[in-house]
Amino acid sequence: MDASAQIRLPKFFSDHAVLQRDRPIHVWGWDFPDKTVRVRLGTATGTAPVDDLGHWSLWLMPMTAGGPYVLDVDDGQSRVTLEDIYLGDVWVASGQSNMQMPLKGFPAYPVQDSAKEIAAANHPDLRLLMVDGAASSFPKADISSDGWKPSSPESAAPFSAVAYFFGRELAEREHVKIGLIESVWGGTPIESWMSYEGLASTNESGRAFAMRAMVAGKVTDRDDETARYKRRAADAVAKGQKPPTAPWYPDEESLQLASLYNGMIAPLTPYAIKGVIWYQGEANDSDERAPAYAALFSGMIQDWRTHWSEGDFPFLFVQLPGVANAPAGWAVVRDAQRRTLAVANTGMATTLDVGEARTAHPPDKQDVGHRLALVARARVYGEAVEYSGPLFRQMTQEGHGLRLWFDHADGLSAKAGELKDFEVAGPDGIFAEAKATLNQGSILVMSDKVARPVTVRYGGASWSAGNIVNSSGLPAPSFIASLPHR
Repeated sequence: MDASAQIRLPKFFSDHAVLQRDRPIHVWGWDFPDKTVRVRLGTATGTAPVDDLGHWSLWLMPMTAGGPYVLDVDDGQSRVTLEDIYLGDVWVASGQSNMQMPLKGFPAYPVQDSAKEIAAANHPDLRLLMVDGAASSFPKADISSDGWKPSSPESAAPFSAVAYFFGRELAEREHVKIGLIESVWGGTPIESWMSYEGLASTNESGRAFAMRAMVAGKVTDRDDETARYKRRAADAVAKGQKPPTAPWYPDEESLQLASLYNGMIAPLTPYAIKGVIWYQGEANDSDERAPAYAALFSGMIQDWRTHWSEGDFPFLFVQLPGVANAPAGWAVVRDAQRRTLAVANTGMATTLDVGEARTAHPPDKQDVGHRLALVARARVYGEAVEYSGPLFRQMTQEGHGLRLWFDHADGLSAKAGELKDFEVAGPDGIFAEAKATLNQGSILVMSDKVARPVTVRYGGASWSAGNIVNSSGLPAPSFIASLPHR
């Protein structure tokens, strides 16, 4: 700590902050060594000594939802006073570009009804905190941020659209302050969001290092290729022609293993939260990376839970939508996400029906946020509301076909016509298009080309027109399943 510094709090603590209700309240920061810091929040008080490194930390007793409070921190010589502090529920929103995509949209990728949504963004029960992008080779102690802001057209426009729609619905339904912390970086693989310990704990750490080496090798000629593009673009403009497409390179720092965990997640972990919403996977869709996603994703969830030390807090995530001409690994990642539901206290928003074939950044972020909110309302807040589309449960053999059974299958039906995008394979693993028919709350799948099917695949391509829904209109996620070996 700098010798001239006075009492200081992390950037999480600012006017308008939301602190997690019903959990011990952690307040910490920095000051001159050997001082004693006093903290008051409402009627709750506490003191803590400052150690030789200038660190101090204390816990206040849990408080129920409410406010506004004043958070007062002093050491007898300097003082920090923060106002309009509330106890409510804090959710972290993280991932890559589809979570990063702001309410105002990206220049080339609009958000549906953006202007209308921004104009109506005054929500007194919704508070927003944006974490600035920061990659690091070691865990940081603080974030860079402008602090908490009440939701307004000005603060919501640059904020994650998915997180905003999720938080808006919770605030309206649960009648408590909802605090959203946005910590995102577009174009980044899951390996960047895991700690070194988390990566080492999975059986895919070797593959992660190999992928990092492969990506690094592709950047070698970046400067020369960029210079060549500029020459060609200038020549095209001079001739009145359309410039060629510019080469795209991800930010080098953000691709380092654990770099975004260190810079943008590690500083959050001392701050109590209700849960996490996550939208990522696009950067892991290559044939080399996709097979590792199941292990890495479940490993990352455990990794974050370990560092937050709050038990198995809710971890809700978005299954990738459909997109045309993506690598085959896109569907592999999608199925890995579905299988991650086996991890305790997780939930998934299916988006197979809101994707657009020509873009990996579909404009419909309202349905994505709404479906995440449905999962939270049912699984976290105990509302009696359907929150999932039909989820594959089991498969039985029936003649030359396979009968599929589902959970969340009340009113199981095909939206807009016959069931689509089913394939079956025999023991040879070669898939053929299959006909699927609804019967008594289940689906029978068969193909004239496969005499003894043992595996079924639904929505197995990167783009799928799959149309299984339940009575709530929620779609089934893509899946692949095989009969057990006898």
